Amino acid sequence: MAFKKAVKGTILAGGGALATVLGLSQFAHYRRKQMSLAYVEAAEYVSEPVNREPPSREAQLLTLQNTSEFDVLVIGGGATGCGCALDAVTRGLKTALVERDDFSSGTSSRSTKLIHGGVRYLQKAIMKLDIEQYRMVKEALYERANLLEIAPHLSAPLPIMLPVYKWWQLPYYWVGIKLYDLVAGSNCLKSSYVLSKSRALEHFPMLQKDKLVGAIVYYDGQHNDARMNVAIALTAARYGAATANYMEVMSLLKKTDPQTGKEHVSGARCKDVLTGQEFDVRAKCVINATGPFTDTVRKMDDKNATAICQPSAGVHIVMPGYYSPESMGLLDPATSDGRVIFFLPWQKMTIAGTTDTPTDITHHPVPSEEDINFILNEVRNYLSCDVEVRRGDVLAAWSGIRPLVTDPKSADTQSISRNHVVDISESGLITIAGGKWTTYRSMAEDTIDAAIKAHNLKAGPSKTVGLFLQGGKDWSPTLYIRLVQDYGLESEVAQHLAATYGDKAFEVAKMASVTGKRWPIVGVRLVSEFPYIEAEVKYGIKEYACTAVDMISRRTRLAFLNVQAAEEALPRIVELMGKELNWDDHKKQEELETAKKFLYYEMGYKSRSEQLTDSSEISLLPSDIDRYKKRFHKFDADQKGFITIVDVQRVLENINIQMDENTLHEILNEVDLNKNGQVELNEFLQLMSAIQKGRVSGSRLAILMKTAEENLEGRVPIPVDRSCGGL
Repeated sequence: MAFKKAVKGTILAGGGALATVLGLSQFAHYRRKQMSLAYVEAAEYVSEPVNREPPSREAQLLTLQNTSEFDVLVIGGGATGCGCALDAVTRGLKTALVERDDFSSGTSSRSTKLIHGGVRYLQKAIMKLDIEQYRMVKEALYERANLLEIAPHLSAPLPIMLPVYKWWQLPYYWVGIKLYDLVAGSNCLKSSYVLSKSRALEHFPMLQKDKLVGAIVYYDGQHNDARMNVAIALTAARYGAATANYMEVMSLLKKTDPQTGKEHVSGARCKDVLTGQEFDVRAKCVINATGPFTDTVRKMDDKNATAICQPSAGVHIVMPGYYSPESMGLLDPATSDGRVIFFLPWQKMTIAGTTDTPTDITHHPVPSEEDINFILNEVRNYLSCDVEVRRGDVLAAWSGIRPLVTDPKSADTQSISRNHVVDISESGLITIAGGKWTTYRSMAEDTIDAAIKAHNLKAGPSKTVGLFLQGGKDWSPTLYIRLVQDYGLESEVAQHLAATYGDKAFEVAKMASVTGKRWPIVGVRLVSEFPYIEAEVKYGIKEYACTAVDMISRRTRLAFLNVQAAEEALPRIVELMGKELNWDDHKKQEELETAKKFLYYEMGYKSRSEQLTDSSEISLLPSDIDRYKKRFHKFDADQKGFITIVDVQRVLENINIQMDENTLHEILNEVDLNKNGQVELNEFLQLMSAIQKGRVSGSRLAILMKTAEENLEGRVPIPVDRSCGGL
């Protein structure tokens, strides 16, 4: 207690200077974190990690292969599965985890990025006097506070505005949001408040003004979901869990109990997806934490098992950061079809979603154009008419499968369970399903409690409350300054590294390449407009990244932020990974093609390409057609009816603009619909028509040709950089 008082006194004494540096709101959150010492009580009883760094994947595979029997084998490397592994290993249980793809490759990386209690669930709890809903919200709000504490580098409070357009709604929503604060109790992040119309527009200037009465602002948490999932997996590995991605369960192992004569699940036959090697992993208890694929594993145990998973697809889109304020989100509580839409700043971009539609279970969900347009239409309803919401500004789009479940033990097996379900089969397979990202820790605790009871395992209570995740323990809001001062990184890159790796950012900085410039000294970027650097690729391999897709989507988040930028970075990423992992040319090409396919189908590139097709209509005024033809013919000097790289290079040389041939090839390829190596006049007119309609934005060819035309006419040149890289 004396130590706690000393810490508190030190923070209070040194707070003034830090508040000046951070700003009052960020400092207040930081000080509360430092002074909220109650959470340490559970973590104090956990011994230090057995590994300073997570063992290599090869070492983990040897452990899986050579261990005669684990206490717990977890199937599934999403948030819940990794949470189960961490909970089990910190209780002293010998723990293994296998995942058929990468950690967080499924639903856990495709969320709304919120850590929240669920305002709408509280509304339903009150309106329907539903005690189960109330308890779910209460639990989620507790877990929200804990997650913000244990991974402060990956999460932060986010104010969310609820705009009000009818006077009677103001007191109605105000009471509801205040109840949300009340239910949170001591875990309330910050008290909600009401804004007048003028103040609401100051905070959110792009908001629809007409009929706006005011707004209510409340606080929830936001995080980097895939990085959070990876942090949980790495923490479990450091505490001694044998975790391996790209390990597919082919079948469950069973043995007969000599006393009862009943069969019990005793492990799994696993296959290394990367090498094809198969071996058995034996365990006293097997946990099924496979999200949407819950029933697949259940049917391995019992082919007659009733399906309990009812998958629902949630689509999100990412738009440029100028669509929302940098530090405030928006909640649309009642869309045209009754769903809820969030509109949030994330990683200096804007994320909007989600939809909620029944879907088939697949490893590769694809966002539909219908869902993308639904979200865009809802966004238009809330933004000022001065802001043109363009389809072409969609930088990335994805679909995540939410595993809604029915409780197999419930009398009403058709009713969707609002909370998570822990089920134990007759043969002892433990299934954890349902729930949500925010409550992954409590879901894991309930699951391991059930495992201990069902299989007579020797372990105490859960110790994960307050247990710092990888990178969180020694993180501080000013850590990035040391990265700038000690290593010569750009401030933006340093902030990104600190917010992604926490106190492990120094290890990434040590790997950073020298730039050869006066400043920054180190830190070569993968793509110019994002702070990701080449050193992260090397470090990502230490974090179990095995493929180029792992790197662009879950170690970095490029694919989720801008698919064009991700595609541009791919060749260099593959080159760096190939060097570290000894890939031959065939393997490099395979990785490149697989990653491009991932971007095309799963991250919205397909939807982008469909905005400009051979059948696209040309809807231009005659005067516009004449103007664009003149622009085109400045490049097509020979009147061939098409332009090639040679034509573009000739014009650029005349106006003293240097651009390498590979970049020019990429620029023309974006518009070359029939892929014949040339852009025809009709293709160019289709492009300009799509740009006018807002279906395409940021076309580098259109900007390049306009720039060249203005230079040839003696005007001041404008930059040719990609403008947002819209889809």
